Amino acid sequence: MTIEAEHRAIEAALDIYRSRLDAIPDNQFDMTPPGGGWSYAEVYSHIMQADLSSSIALEKCTLNSCKPTTKGRTLIGLFVLTFQRFPPFKVKVPKAVAAIIPAKKISKEEAKNLIVKCRKRVNDVAGLIHDSSVHCRYKHARMGMLNARQWFKFILIHSNHHIKQLNRIEKKFRAG
Repeated sequence: MTIEAEHRAIEAALDIYRSRLDAIPDNQFDMTPPGGGWSYAEVYSHIMQADLSSSIALEKCTLNSCKPTTKGRTLIGLFVLTFQRFPPFKVKVPKAVAAIIPAKKISKEEAKNLIVKCRKRVNDVAGLIHDSSVHCRYKHARMGMLNARQWFKFILIHSNHHIKQLNRIEKKFRAG
């Protein structure tokens, strides 16, 4: 997939997040779903903060402000970027990442603002990727050393993964 196609796909995912936000009942947004797990609010908090953080790592790669390295992806990083999906088992957010980017129960208004901010960041960094070095990499907590192109692909994969999580939450509320 080209950078432009990935950019359009990220935009489409952000459109889904925005439209889904309006469809979620206000009283359920920050409520823990039956059977446990993250609330809608926590998913929105996590995904938008993680995408913003990923865009910062991506930008560091494009500005050559990280040291060039021959170190690459971990096995999980290779799997995720090759198959463009997360493994078929539950993966918890690494503790180090959770400490920096905690999933918080935010308001719908905060979620809307994060979507706007995320969209702007993605648009700002997308054009920088073409000229970036494949050797300038920044470390992802689980996936290893990623270059700008790989960070962009990760944003897309991660965004699509959490749309599925919103579907699971919705199912829990309907069943519970």
